[in-house]
Amino acid sequence: MGDWGLSLDRSFFDRPAHEVAPSLLGKVVVHGPVAVRLTETEAYGLPGQDPASHTYRGMTPRNAVMFGPPGHLYVYFTYGMHYCANLTCLPPGTGSGVLMRAGEIVEGVDVALERRGENTKLRDLARGPARLAVAMGFGRDHNGEDAVSGNIRVYEGSRISPEKVMEGPRTGVSTGADVPWRFWIDGDPTVSPYRAHTPRR
Repeated sequence: MGDWGLSLDRSFFDRPAHEVAPSLLGKVVVHGPVAVRLTETEAYGLPGQDPASHTYRGMTPRNAVMFGPPGHLYVYFTYGMHYCANLTCLPPGTGSGVLMRAGEIVEGVDVALERRGENTKLRDLARGPARLAVAMGFGRDHNGEDAVSGNIRVYEGSRISPEKVMEGPRTGVSTGADVPWRFWIDGDPTVSPYRAHTPRR
């Protein structure tokens, strides 16, 4: 395994999502043989406050993990075809998290190519939240996994200088679209293109 530094402890995630999200840029998430350096994240806030968050209307069986301890994986199925993976933030009962939107596969490229398709361009292996989940092998069974003391870990990775950290509206959300809680590394080719919400017909 590469030298990614120390694994992050619980206190790193025990903060508001909009603080955790930019500080996750450059961090390395490791699951089995594959590691991804995060280049794009999105923060989702508190129940009753952030209409774009899955926790906006309170706890349900589907989003219960987001109300659990910080530093756990919240994996959900969307559009009937894709998984997306988040890291929970703040103390139990709060309901907040950070979506891992995109990254660079820095270890296990061969495995990621098998999962994504051998003709996939390297920059596209984890370019977007669904692609990242596939490349990393995240699925329903990983919902609730502890990313601090479990088989999935987040490491210090590389420091990103503040001037390289960009922020803007979140991608594809229909409500809370003006909240600048999408964060990315400026100029990184693995960052996904921004798309505003388009109403489904």
